[in-house]
Amino acid sequence: MSAPSRRGRPGHSLDSLLDVAVAVFNERGYEATTMDELAARLGITKSAIYHHVPSKVELLRLALDRALDGLFAVTEEPGARAGRAIDRLEHVVRGSVRVLAGHLPFVTLLLRVRGNSDVERAALQRRREFDRIVTDLVRAAEENGDVRPDVDPAVTSRLLFGTVNSLTEWYRPGRGLSPDALADAVVTTTFDGLRTGTRD
Repeated sequence: MSAPSRRGRPGHSLDSLLDVAVAVFNERGYEATTMDELAARLGITKSAIYHHVPSKVELLRLALDRALDGLFAVTEEPGARAGRAIDRLEHVVRGSVRVLAGHLPFVTLLLRVRGNSDVERAALQRRREFDRIVTDLVRAAEENGDVRPDVDPAVTSRLLFGTVNSLTEWYRPGRGLSPDALADAVVTTTFDGLRTGTRD
């Protein structure tokens, strides 16, 4: 006798489940989203979701880690680890724009986190660690004479990533502007005002 078929539509991986969960979290808000709604959107049973993850909280953690892991991976690339600080900073900004473009819903969700749970507080802590890396690069570039010294490095860092983060409000992949072109535009408009003009 054959085993009874599983209810729901087959073929959902953890990645496709995360994609839908993040879309619903962004539409309705994480707190307002129920597992019943996620199951309905996916066309599967709640038990099929629990086959992949134990809870809605775990979906949130995985989603936030997707965005944060991408950002921290940029800081480990050779271009972010060697060379003049100003060039490493530019590399991190470019890479961050590409992460945002490639994982737009995940980064959007990350930017909406307010620290209402342990998972959200952990994500905010990681964001602060990333901000510190960027601020340290700005400070080093200033000490090298490559960044104008009349703006506090922490403020410069916030302004840079305020610009990057604002892309979530209007950038939509596949509508004529590639991630690389987007990164070029951000770097051109921000670094021209940031650099002192000294290129030793």
